[in-house]
Amino acid sequence: MKDYFTNILIVIAYSGRTQAAIILGMVGFIVIDLVGEHYLANFQLSGQFTGLTEIIKDKFANKYDKAAWGVLIGFWVTAFKLYQKDKRKFWNQF
Repeated sequence: MKDYFTNILIVIAYSGRTQAAIILGMVGFIVIDLVGEHYLANFQLSGQFTGLTEIIKDKFANKYDKAAWGVLIGFWVTAFKLYQKDKRKFWNQF
């Protein structure tokens, strides 16, 4: 079991594409989440629609969360595919 984790870490250490996909996924998740929070911080409706402000704010927050999770999962799936390719390439050299 220890060798299995060591092999995973070795391949990730030598695979720049996998590292980039993992990092871009995490950065994208954080950025989308923060941008959504920033846009919704001062969101207000006026007049008769003031009662709908919180409902619409929650809907938009849910959309931003889904987009952020989609980016994170998408990049991690890409990182896993790149990891598999690089693993085959790396271990076939030896």
